[in-house]
Amino acid sequence: MPFRADQDVPALIVKFGDYPLHHGGVGAIRSLGRLGVPMYAITEDRYTPAAASRYLTRAFVWPTTGTEDPGRLVEGLIRIGRRIGRPTVLVPTDEEAAVLIAEYQSDLLGRFLFPRVEPALPRRLASKQGLHELCVEHGIASPEAVFPQSYDDIVTFAEKARFPVVAKNREAFVRRRRPAVNGTTRITTREGLLALARDWGERPGVILQEYLPREEAEDWIVHAYFDANSTPLALFTGVKVRSWPPHAGMTANAYVVDNPELADLAARFIKQIGYTGIIDLDLRFDRRDGQYKLLDFNPRMGAQFRLFESESGVDVVRAMHLDLTGRAVPEGEQRAGHRYVVENIDLPALLAYRRSGYTTPHAPERPSGTELAWLAGDDPLPFLTMLGRFVRPGAKHLYQLWQTNRRGNSTS
Repeated sequence: MPFRADQDVPALIVKFGDYPLHHGGVGAIRSLGRLGVPMYAITEDRYTPAAASRYLTRAFVWPTTGTEDPGRLVEGLIRIGRRIGRPTVLVPTDEEAAVLIAEYQSDLLGRFLFPRVEPALPRRLASKQGLHELCVEHGIASPEAVFPQSYDDIVTFAEKARFPVVAKNREAFVRRRRPAVNGTTRITTREGLLALARDWGERPGVILQEYLPREEAEDWIVHAYFDANSTPLALFTGVKVRSWPPHAGMTANAYVVDNPELADLAARFIKQIGYTGIIDLDLRFDRRDGQYKLLDFNPRMGAQFRLFESESGVDVVRAMHLDLTGRAVPEGEQRAGHRYVVENIDLPALLAYRRSGYTTPHAPERPSGTELAWLAGDDPLPFLTMLGRFVRPGAKHLYQLWQTNRRGNSTS
């Protein structure tokens, strides 16, 4: 490595909610742990893949749902900080953690290190409505969207909508307490939309979004870290080959692909809104009008961040730790052509994409190298733990998605 991390400053993986099979957290533990940084993590229990990593100094078992009172979550973080006993870099892996850290940064300062962002900005970016409004304000293309306030609004929308449409949960935290859908959901008919909407309550916490047809689009991702001046110290672009659920869910297979136009677009938007910290963006290139349309802005580390590393050995988590500890982040080009595979979800995604005939024109024919989400020769236990825990929750998740899509595709 052409740089050394500050091994006197540990890092803490912060997550709220019950999702023990999170490869992004394992990736962050390995990334900083391999540099000698002491790593800590909040885990659901002592038998999660993250807790099994050889690079983890200690797991703090703290089962949460993401629906707790924010004050209680802050108190819990401060207790963990006291037990670590020295200033610690916070690495949030979900929107709830990122929003909480930003909004309660005055309570967390001194005990923790994190990017100093405008307190209300991460919540607005994590909100589908807030992000849409920011895109309109700053001239960033995004899919057409509506934000229904009642069932009657949905009925009115359904009368004139062009199907299919996409439904997403509107807000961070609310998606934990009262989720309207189990994730991004493609709805093909008016009847399917109304059937789902009957369960959304008096004030539906959803966004209904224009569907960008997969035959006319390509999915791109941007991961970056921006300093206190909103200057990118690490910025990467890639193309998503497969996701699970298909075309709407978590990245299952992706490649690093140089895209200067997309990098410039992301850097310009971040400068305009004054954001600092790690970002994970999902965009869809619409071939019909030649625009990159911003679908999601995650104001935190993305689960697939280990796809991206510069020739200097920098990824976004390493860039953040270096910057927050006062060290220079070395420059370097991204390792173009590198591939990322999430083993437990890429096989079903591969089968689904083969049936659909969807291709990704910008994906290289052959990878220059492959990063596996779970399996690592120097740290095998997280992979084995994942296998041991995957079957039951995996089957439950697939059933929930099948139920939602069955109702969304209903014609009667």
